[in-house]
Amino acid sequence: MAKVLEGLLGTHVIRGQGDKAEKVCVNSLCGRNSVIGLYFSAHWCPPCRGFTPILVDFYKSLKVKNEGVKFEIIFVSWDKDEAGFNDYFSSMPWLALPFDPDKRKKSKLAKKFRVQGIPKLVLLDGETGKKITTDGYMRLTEDPEGREFPWRKKKFTEVISGKLINNRKEECDALEQLKGKFVGIYFSAHWCPPCRAFTPELIKLYEKLESNGKHIEVVFVSSDRSEESFGKYFETMPWWAIPLGDSRMEKLKAIFGVDGIPTFVVLDGNGEVVTLNGRTAVNVDKDGEEFPWYPKPLNPLTEGEAVVVNESPSLVLFTEGEEADIEMSKEVLESLAREEHQKGEDQELFFFYGTENEFCDNVRDFANLEDQCPLLAILDFPDQKVYLSPETVITKEVATDFVKRYFAGTLEATPIS
Repeated sequence: MAKVLEGLLGTHVIRGQGDKAEKVCVNSLCGRNSVIGLYFSAHWCPPCRGFTPILVDFYKSLKVKNEGVKFEIIFVSWDKDEAGFNDYFSSMPWLALPFDPDKRKKSKLAKKFRVQGIPKLVLLDGETGKKITTDGYMRLTEDPEGREFPWRKKKFTEVISGKLINNRKEECDALEQLKGKFVGIYFSAHWCPPCRAFTPELIKLYEKLESNGKHIEVVFVSSDRSEESFGKYFETMPWWAIPLGDSRMEKLKAIFGVDGIPTFVVLDGNGEVVTLNGRTAVNVDKDGEEFPWYPKPLNPLTEGEAVVVNESPSLVLFTEGEEADIEMSKEVLESLAREEHQKGEDQELFFFYGTENEFCDNVRDFANLEDQCPLLAILDFPDQKVYLSPETVITKEVATDFVKRYFAGTLEATPIS
């Protein structure tokens, strides 16, 4: 854990300012029953100034209670100058990253935890280094007493326990019905036009999977506003649902981070996530040939990957899309992609090869890329940057060096204008 945190933060953080600033070893924060919060904030941000006093009170209260959890917060400043940082940090009783004019550490942390707005409170397990939650701001807002601190994500099996219903007014026990099966959680509503367009496609695929012996249990989680709307919509569906108004609905939205509908989440027989982007999988793989759509280390760049490319740094080897080009891409990128894929939730770079399709052309146009093939690029759309390899012959060695230099921070970026 110490090495993981030191890789992100450096060996020391600070407590206090100026000549009185005390260096604190990052590894001293780690250990059993410790929770480390990364607080992304800035003095110029009104929501931050409103939240910081709440967080201060909570931090002090937790220290007084001392209920077996060692809690520390590290301030990651979004302030525009050191004077603003010092003024803001003086109101905080915790630690901070030293002010960094180059913003390199801040950018690295923001990319890793996908910080797109502040205030943001990320909680890490001090023993394992694993992310507990990136939504500490909302969790504290909803649970100001911290009764469920540190707000570890509940398992699906903990949340789903209870009854399910079908449109024939029959009931079943959720845990018994879903045990050991692939499960699709369908977040939808009758008032939502994209939902009403997607539902028939999902029903077709569901029936096709059933006919091919690929069974999946689907559970409808409704956002309808009345029993009448819920009933009218649900009567078209051949699967189970959580009764309207059941508290499990909001809990499921929270554990899967659902902020829009329709959303279709696919789980394996142990209740672990296979994909959060089942909607795209259904639209792309209408015959369910790739079901249950486990993520692959290396994928063709298609419209189905738009969410990943828009939200995460992505390496793409653009080609003419011929069969020989695709085989070359796989040979060059497969081992690199597999190595990065094995990082699981800590994966920082996603790997694709370009084919001859409209989405690839749109990505090229958006990133202002030359019409050159092959072309090796890393697209960082969250930061609006592109990194290009100057090589015209792309080999495994060229790709390996390109990726190493990206992670070392020595590649020159071109801004997307």
